[in-house]
Amino acid sequence: MPLYVFGRFLLTLFYYPVFRLRVRGRENIPKAGPVLLCCNHMAKRDPVMLGVAVNGRQVCYMAKEELFENRFLGGVLRRLGAFPVRRGSGGADALADAYRLLDGNGMVGVFIEGHRSKDGLLQRPKTGAALLAYQTKAPVVPVCITAGDGGLPKKFKKHLVVFGKPISAEELNIPDDSSMQLRRASRTIMGRITDLREESLKELGLPSQLPEAGEAATER
Repeated sequence: MPLYVFGRFLLTLFYYPVFRLRVRGRENIPKAGPVLLCCNHMAKRDPVMLGVAVNGRQVCYMAKEELFENRFLGGVLRRLGAFPVRRGSGGADALADAYRLLDGNGMVGVFIEGHRSKDGLLQRPKTGAALLAYQTKAPVVPVCITAGDGGLPKKFKKHLVVFGKPISAEELNIPDDSSMQLRRASRTIMGRITDLREESLKELGLPSQLPEAGEAATER
């Protein structure tokens, strides 16, 4: 933990000015007990950005094994609480680590889309976070990272990190771990992240990125 606190302090000195970082809703993070942070994903540095945005608790992350291939970045990620998802394992090893951390009242960050966005827009969610919520009954805190122009994050561009209100296990209402129920719960979580993104775009003076009614009807 001391290494985590020191590492976060140093990274804070870099990230806040270089990425012009602003944080909203930090008070929505429970101060104790198990917590799932579910965030959108745009860049390799997202785990670090999320880590420096959280104040007072350590965040542990699921992250692709490839991110640990760079010794420096891998070392930073491990000190910020990241643990790798290995190819070919189906994510079972990472889920086991996440269960252990949540059972110990830890806070686990999950990038719910499962992969980075290529244009900054939100992607379809995966079901891993919903499965963790079902198994552990941990509240889910939706999080959205938004770049100042609504696209991909870049240095010296304004960034907003917004934490939403926790979604309780009762509110998610996952009666079983069937694919249908996990997909439904994942859409609920992603809906909250979408709301946070719309709020962030409005604060940044950018237009909404929700589909028009006709487009939405076509997609359905």
